[in-house]
Amino acid sequence: KSLAMVFSWRGDLETRSLLLSLLLLAAWEAGSGQVHYSVPEEAKHGTFVGRIAQDLGLELAELVPRLFRVASKGRADLLEVNLQNGILFVNSRIDREELCGRSAVCSIHLEVIVDKPLQVFHVEVEVRDINDNPPIFPVAVKNLFIYESRPLSSRFPLEGASDADIGSNSLLTYRLNSNEYFTLEVKRNDEETKSPGLVLKKLLNREETPEHHLVITAVDSGKPELTGTTQLKITVLDVNDNAPAFEKMVYKVRLFENAPNGTLAVTVNASDLDEGVNKDIVYSFNIDTSADILSKFHLDPVNGHISVKGNIDFEETKSYEIQVEATDKGNPPMADHCTVLLEIVDTNDNVPELVIKSLSLPVSEDAPLGTVIALISVSDRDSGVNGQVTCSLTPRVPFKLVSTFKNYYSLVLDSALDRENKSAYALVVSAWDGGTPSLLATASVSVEVADVNDNAPAFAQPEYTVFVKENNPPGCHIFTVSARDADAQENALVSYSLVERRVGERLSSYVSVHAESGKVYMLQPLDHEELELLQFQVSARDSGFPPLGSNVTLQVFVLDENDNAPALLPPGSGGVIQAVSELVPRSVGAGHVVAKVRAVDADSGYNAWLSYEVQPAADSARSPFRVGLYTGEVSTTRVLDEADAPQQRLLVLVKDHGEPPLTATATVLVSLVESGQALRTSSRASLGSTGRETALVDVNVYLIIAICAVSSLLVLTLLLYTALRCSAPPTEGACGPGKPTLVFSSAVGTWSYSQQRRQRVCSGEGPPKTDLMAFSPSLPPCPVSGGTDEQLAVDSDLSSKPVQIIPTQWRNS
Repeated sequence: KSLAMVFSWRGDLETRSLLLSLLLLAAWEAGSGQVHYSVPEEAKHGTFVGRIAQDLGLELAELVPRLFRVASKGRADLLEVNLQNGILFVNSRIDREELCGRSAVCSIHLEVIVDKPLQVFHVEVEVRDINDNPPIFPVAVKNLFIYESRPLSSRFPLEGASDADIGSNSLLTYRLNSNEYFTLEVKRNDEETKSPGLVLKKLLNREETPEHHLVITAVDSGKPELTGTTQLKITVLDVNDNAPAFEKMVYKVRLFENAPNGTLAVTVNASDLDEGVNKDIVYSFNIDTSADILSKFHLDPVNGHISVKGNIDFEETKSYEIQVEATDKGNPPMADHCTVLLEIVDTNDNVPELVIKSLSLPVSEDAPLGTVIALISVSDRDSGVNGQVTCSLTPRVPFKLVSTFKNYYSLVLDSALDRENKSAYALVVSAWDGGTPSLLATASVSVEVADVNDNAPAFAQPEYTVFVKENNPPGCHIFTVSARDADAQENALVSYSLVERRVGERLSSYVSVHAESGKVYMLQPLDHEELELLQFQVSARDSGFPPLGSNVTLQVFVLDENDNAPALLPPGSGGVIQAVSELVPRSVGAGHVVAKVRAVDADSGYNAWLSYEVQPAADSARSPFRVGLYTGEVSTTRVLDEADAPQQRLLVLVKDHGEPPLTATATVLVSLVESGQALRTSSRASLGSTGRETALVDVNVYLIIAICAVSSLLVLTLLLYTALRCSAPPTEGACGPGKPTLVFSSAVGTWSYSQQRRQRVCSGEGPPKTDLMAFSPSLPPCPVSGGTDEQLAVDSDLSSKPVQIIPTQWRNS
């Protein structure tokens, strides 16, 4: 699309040609694949250029939200876009000659970028030339020296004027003020350059007119016309007849750029028909030669060699036009002029240039394929094949380069990212041209991968086992859970909490978990007799969005302490001395069971293993009775005789095996009677009662039956243990986590058990349950141990104090 223009139809051929050219230009632009506009130079601020938003297919309402912006190489303030109406307008003064020099085509290349999603458009604004530069002569006053002997039609070349405009605005015509001696002639040479010159139309006579003052006017073809003038001061000389003459009026030469100093560019040659001093020629640059040419080339005044003495850069100047004079040594001297046209040939001396504009950094690890990471533009100041640039991306990374326009690339995501696998990429963009040898340029791009919450916290193992002694202090630390999250920052910030599952009592009344450290605290003292196992779950959750989490199970085993003294049965409670009265005939023999002391202990293991002993009498008299160490049966040690006191008082000490041991004392009163008296006493008893002897016999029968039952059960238990022992997998160690090991041991080869009870197990996953637990009779003072890092230090001297199994469904006989 181009700037709308209004033409007045005059019907002339020029207007029709102009309209046809505009139509052809519009048709060419429509098929070029980009948006084209045109604007005249020196246009005022605010001049309309084009409806860029409409032409790019963008809605006005989305320009600001999508961060509509325009970038341009070089001066970016020449053009601006009104974001309210989407119109591209002139923002500051545009000078075509300053922007493009004398280039035939002058354009401003704009890069339009919008986000969400990212789009890049290329807009070309052609700057049209206007006739704003008048012709300018090199000097205001030109001095010419002409011999009076010069024949008619002699031509004296002049330095023409220059016009900074292009096209018809730079086409110059020359006019000479009216005079009778000279006329102005403009010749067009092979290079389409116009060289004005004075032509002698009347012979000069120095004695009649020694000087001539002329004015040359240069007029361009613009509308309106602009002019420039120079004055000619012609001095007529009276000496030499023949001027030097160059063999060529124009020398055309090709010279490679970066030619080393001293390289011969061309040799000019002139000859003079005179003889002697008038034939000797001196070569020199024209007095109006620019300083740039004088700094780059050297002319040998004797042989006419033009050689290189400065840096020749094709990218700076593509051609040189040099005016050379050949002057003889006559008096006065005579001169001739020629033009040397030097065409500079490009070489591959410029490395490609890379410009990287990062747009979307860092890149989220869940970014979709095809996401644009950065825009890359490449350029090469060389021309032709030397300026053709190819780009590539190294090393092998999940990105690729996509060509979006000539010398423009987009760095896009080519495969999925994983920050936990690699958090950053160092990319190298390489650009090389098509010259020989090829020149290479590289640029580094650092792409950081941003984290997303795609990893849940993970515990080292799914379950931990912790051992805690009962009667622990409230608020004691029993264990520390720790979970690791592979994500970063907030996504890896883990907090811990207790998983509440209401079963009987709330778990939060027993334990608490510190949210940041993962430390587990026991809130209240535990009682092994009430609770043997506390099972619950701890949750670890990160701070990502949405948050991710996982759970770990903790099994807290409550270890028994010796905090319950033996209790005598029946009747009464532990710790109180009880009295048992028994009548024993004097005729009984040794080993006769006269009574039995029954006691239970609420503890477990060694703490509940009871032993019985008779306390010695105060008068040191030897008692004829003894008590079974583990049975509590009081029996005679010998045959009773008349010397034995009729009343025997025995103190039986019941003691457990805890550390320290706890005790209870029972009193047994034994009355020694004659056999007949015992029978009379029995006959005087009520009908519902039984005799003491019969009771003792019954007790002995019951004891025999119980012993047989216990022995049978012991044999069955041994067989079951042997089978389980053979089938169970090997354990890692005596103190490692896992199920308790069954060990049978007793000092007398029999079992001793405490009272019958159901021991409770508190778990977050089911109702309370009974269990078969194994305990050591001796534990160190450390109250807590758990998992693999905090194992309880169990007494290593297991041989001296064997572990005892306390089945919860058995009771002492």
